[in-house]
Amino acid sequence: MTIEKLNYDAYKGKTYHAEICSNQYLSIEPRDGAFTMEWVPCEKELVMPLEDEMLSDWLENPVAYGAYIGRELIGFVEGFLEEWNNRFRITNICVFDEEIRQSGVGTRLLETIMNDAVASGARMAVLETQSFNYKAISFYKKHGFEIIGFDRYAYANNGPQEHNMLIYMGKKLR
Repeated sequence: MTIEKLNYDAYKGKTYHAEICSNQYLSIEPRDGAFTMEWVPCEKELVMPLEDEMLSDWLENPVAYGAYIGRELIGFVEGFLEEWNNRFRITNICVFDEEIRQSGVGTRLLETIMNDAVASGARMAVLETQSFNYKAISFYKKHGFEIIGFDRYAYANNGPQEHNMLIYMGKKLR
């Protein structure tokens, strides 16, 4: 497997597909003027299809890397420096095939873009994930990220009932 910088013009707007599979979700509930967070087992495995575009228009001077086996793109990561607050935002990291996940591809992609984050002089790296994505949250925690916030209604008014809430994660770089 190799990691290569992606050509912006070749990959901008390209659609990718994956699935998020999880057997737990992070429950975030209001209690006594604060919030509690706890992992709750799912009654049955959650499988959420994912379809998105690479290198979206709103990204400010993005950098992106692809993971390849031979000439096949098996995953990618993208991000950019938010100059207004000096944070490096990782906007996407995805290993497309569930069978390849947990083989080190995501770690290599994350390490590569974190090198860019440090080189940019950013004070912190930040990213977003979903409360039902146990594997992603665990992966980011393993790499030194912590939960720095959440939005219970980012995706829908029934986000808490659907176990689909926005989780903000961050890692201080200096």
